[in-house]
Amino acid sequence: MTTTENARRNGVDTAALFATIDAVAANREIAEFRFRATNTWISGTHNRSSIHGFHGAGQELTHGREHTYDSDHPAILTGGDQGPTGPEFLLHALAACLTSGIANIAAARGVTLTEVSSTVEGDIDLLGILGLDEGVRNGYSRIAISFRLRGDDADALRDVVERSRARSAVLDVLTNGVPVHIDVDAG
Repeated sequence: MTTTENARRNGVDTAALFATIDAVAANREIAEFRFRATNTWISGTHNRSSIHGFHGAGQELTHGREHTYDSDHPAILTGGDQGPTGPEFLLHALAACLTSGIANIAAARGVTLTEVSSTVEGDIDLLGILGLDEGVRNGYSRIAISFRLRGDDADALRDVVERSRARSAVLDVLTNGVPVHIDVDAG
């Protein structure tokens, strides 16, 4: 494993990054993680998710603090606009995953970043969600992301984005799907 000469690059602790890669390579069992979120209905379409504990590196762990996120529909969709919709959070998750990957990969490869921003747009047709047309899917029919990067040369920056795309967990779930099991306790 080649390390960069700086301990931090683009805000990433490269020594910790390479140590993590080496530890997982040496003990593949610690690579298994299970993230979780709990969600509670508030009223109408308003609900709140909490993210705190997760399983990783062979143990139960917690974030430094509990993170909470409200979700709701905008007024035009019968909500109280107390937070973004679930599909909007999905766009955020995609941008966040790719951006984190860009920062880590750039740091590992010695590429300096001075700016990373993106816009993510998703097209959705309510005819599916509202049950008005069985031929229209419920989710996004198209998602597009546009990145603006500044730093080292343009070719290195494009390569970093491509490597992040190839390793993104969220992009993988969106493009390859994942089985979802739903249990219901209605007792």
